[in-house]
Amino acid sequence: MNSAHWVLGVDTSAYTTSLAVVGESTIRCDVRRLVAVPQGRRGVRPQEAVFHHIRQLPELWDAVAQALPASRLAAVAASARPRPKPDSYLPTFMAGLGFARVLARALEVPLFTTSHQEGHLRAALGLEGVPDAPFWALHLSGGTTELLWATPRAEGGFAIEEVGTSADLYVGQLVDRIGVALGLGFPAGPALERLAGEVAPPAPLPCARPWRKEGSWWISLSGPEAELKRRIAAGQPAAEVAALLQETLALAISQLVEAAASPGLLWVVGGVAANFRLRHVLEQRLAPRGFQLRFASPELSRDNAVGVAWVGLDALLANQSNR
Repeated sequence: MNSAHWVLGVDTSAYTTSLAVVGESTIRCDVRRLVAVPQGRRGVRPQEAVFHHIRQLPELWDAVAQALPASRLAAVAASARPRPKPDSYLPTFMAGLGFARVLARALEVPLFTTSHQEGHLRAALGLEGVPDAPFWALHLSGGTTELLWATPRAEGGFAIEEVGTSADLYVGQLVDRIGVALGLGFPAGPALERLAGEVAPPAPLPCARPWRKEGSWWISLSGPEAELKRRIAAGQPAAEVAALLQETLALAISQLVEAAASPGLLWVVGGVAANFRLRHVLEQRLAPRGFQLRFASPELSRDNAVGVAWVGLDALLANQSNR
């Protein structure tokens, strides 16, 4: 590996502080730390998360510096916003961006900025690299339920068109709300998946069919939330509620894809996409309809800086080839 091609990625999402170093054929370092959420709460305020990021970034940097001397970094990349849109903003990303700016200036290396969403897509594509043609993507997380049409940019990153989304709750919000109501910690996804594995998969709850409005497709998750909470209050076993939630989410997401997308390559990314049952049901429903489903590894589905670093590496190599 040419030492000139090591790139540091920085990502400070709503609930995870992440640093990663990648090269053209390897992940050299991947360190993350969750933002602490007190038991029983469904999250923290953005200013609380910023405080945690500011405190955790130097600690994670110590781990990175042990894996690779800073002098060997050729560039730094940071997620500056949630999505690649001019009006996309979340205060937590300013913590990581500020850290990246200072570090890049001190090392006298280029700084590349991207979005958290592009980082998720690039992490999924991984060492295979970026395809030449546009592709479908589902971004499923605590802050996103989006069906996307992604076009790779020659300079790194993606041009993204949002084709479908949710009208009320994001899928990860629903997972965490039901998980916390069942007494699980936050974020609730992994624990809820383990709980659901204790029972056989049930039939899903009915979901409102997707509808088209203002050029986009929409789904609603507030109805399933109300019914699941009613069942918790009625004393239905927690494992049954967890399993019912998984099946219902898979149905709602599949219906959105079926309504809004034409068959083709479909990457599924984001923290909720780490759920194996969800993956299985999506494959069962969508593969017969002509979709070629691909999934990020569970570890790279969750928030991370690996994809951000790869976007930076793509940009660095593109700049070098244009000289």
